[in-house]
Amino acid sequence: MNMLQTLRALGPIDLRSVWRDKMLSWMIFLPILGAIILRVGLPPLAARLRTQYTFDLEPWYPLFLSYFFVVMTPAIFGIMIGFLLLDEKDDQTLKALQVTPLSLRNYLAYRIATPVVLTIAMMFILFPLSALDDISIPATFLTAIAAAPIAPALALFMAALAQNKVQGFALMKLTGVVLIMPIFAFIGAGRREVLFMLIPTYWPMKSYLLLSDGQITAAWPYLIAAIVYPAIIIWLFGKRFNRIMVE
Repeated sequence: MNMLQTLRALGPIDLRSVWRDKMLSWMIFLPILGAIILRVGLPPLAARLRTQYTFDLEPWYPLFLSYFFVVMTPAIFGIMIGFLLLDEKDDQTLKALQVTPLSLRNYLAYRIATPVVLTIAMMFILFPLSALDDISIPATFLTAIAAAPIAPALALFMAALAQNKVQGFALMKLTGVVLIMPIFAFIGAGRREVLFMLIPTYWPMKSYLLLSDGQITAAWPYLIAAIVYPAIIIWLFGKRFNRIMVE
């Protein structure tokens, strides 16, 4: 089966699975809800801080967006796919797939591509919807490309290490704390950024902050790292997941 056939076969099943799951069914709307809340709430808050405390919040808008859009969006889609994989592991669905024309390689390719496409598409919705950053279309595309690999990396991390959905919830909470930590790399001065470079979300956040500031040339090394680093994680945990499934 090729990728188009895989999409036709598994796409409707995934949609039904997400719709029936009380948690996953509303998670997909979280990025859009976050963009609306930021659009409605952040400017009045900035105006109040400027009036009462002479503190200008606007220069910090990109930092807010780097977390809510660049980190949270791929993380949400990664968690969704991760839980779908854990459901299929619990139900022994993946072992059943091995006797069908669908190869495990094509199955994993579909699982990797789905959150990547969703993340990229969502970026072109969130930035205009928030109206908090006039980032250009090319810069939005580069930001989306930098952020998207986080989603399949997180999905395979969960599926390869968790034995069931209970362990998946524990991993989700742990990774949620870790993935947010690079935001502290960009608060204040100093050389603290190097401390956060081992966390995969540092690279897309840094890429976006540079792109938002118009520093496209300076962003390229971070863009490359934002793609290569998660790709290594995907390869490592993809191999582990594949080994678990064939045992």
